[in-house]
Amino acid sequence: MGPLSAPPCTQRITWKGLLLTASLLHIWNAPTTAQVTIEAQPPKLSEGKDILLLVHNLPKNLAGYIWYKGQMTDLQHYITSYLVHNHKVIPGPEYTGRETVYCNASLLIEDVTREDAGSYTLQIIKRGDGIRGATGHFTVTLYLEAPKPSISSSNLNPREAMEAVTLTCDSETPDASYLWWMNGQSLPMTYRLKLSKTNRTLILFGVTKDIAGPYECEIRNAVSASRSDPVTLNLLHGPDLPSIYPSFAYYRSGENLYLSCFADSNPPAQYSWTINGKFLLSGQNLSIPQITTKHSGLYACSVRNSATGMESSRSVTVNVSGKWIPASLAIGF
Repeated sequence: MGPLSAPPCTQRITWKGLLLTASLLHIWNAPTTAQVTIEAQPPKLSEGKDILLLVHNLPKNLAGYIWYKGQMTDLQHYITSYLVHNHKVIPGPEYTGRETVYCNASLLIEDVTREDAGSYTLQIIKRGDGIRGATGHFTVTLYLEAPKPSISSSNLNPREAMEAVTLTCDSETPDASYLWWMNGQSLPMTYRLKLSKTNRTLILFGVTKDIAGPYECEIRNAVSASRSDPVTLNLLHGPDLPSIYPSFAYYRSGENLYLSCFADSNPPAQYSWTINGKFLLSGQNLSIPQITTKHSGLYACSVRNSATGMESSRSVTVNVSGKWIPASLAIGF
């Protein structure tokens, strides 16, 4: 918030920050005059900043003002006072050096602390009224700044489309609201996402790749907002249908056979090869030097994900001709 225009005998003050909420109470109720009110400027600010208790609609014929900490107008709770006729300020036992009273009765409290929370009483003394005057109470309530939240998950490693996950925005903060973000944007409209009544909990039904995250949660109160670090679910998925490279399947005796298999999977899949249904070897790559016709057959790559329990396979038929032909002579074939 930018600088505020202060009334005469006050100063210009720059306000920023978090958390003092001041409630307004009427302190004067004379039927022939406007009501005297107290306004906090700013109405909300952070601990360590300044607050001005600005008084409006003062009556005429004033002798002075006295501010008290709490609702008791006695010497023990006396903060400071201002005498109109000689512009004299008199500090009291509750004065800390951070309070300034102005000629319009307003009170500035600098470098606000939690100890400054509570009630304040302003006593307005009119000429001829002696010490009776009029009194009113003003309450300053101190709140905590919105803390940086974190996200806890019921399962950080869900199986794709098989398991529900509950994300919770921690910690629980009074008088705060919760917002969620996915991929830096507001949550998409999908039946797979559901928020709790307070928005603090987000349920993901059957996590898929498009809703795996990253997720962030945000805590907001009246004066501040704080966002968590992103959390992305480690989605266990696959294996997808594998691919075999190279895709051609015609060889000649004496050539080297090299086949590679790949399938998208998290965690990485386990690979095995068979030829004509018989186990050949384990591993992602298959290499056989100087093949012969006996190596012809159906080669199958099988993949398995131990985390998801899913399996998949693909096969390719390899034909090996019995006669080797030099490349220079094979052009016409």
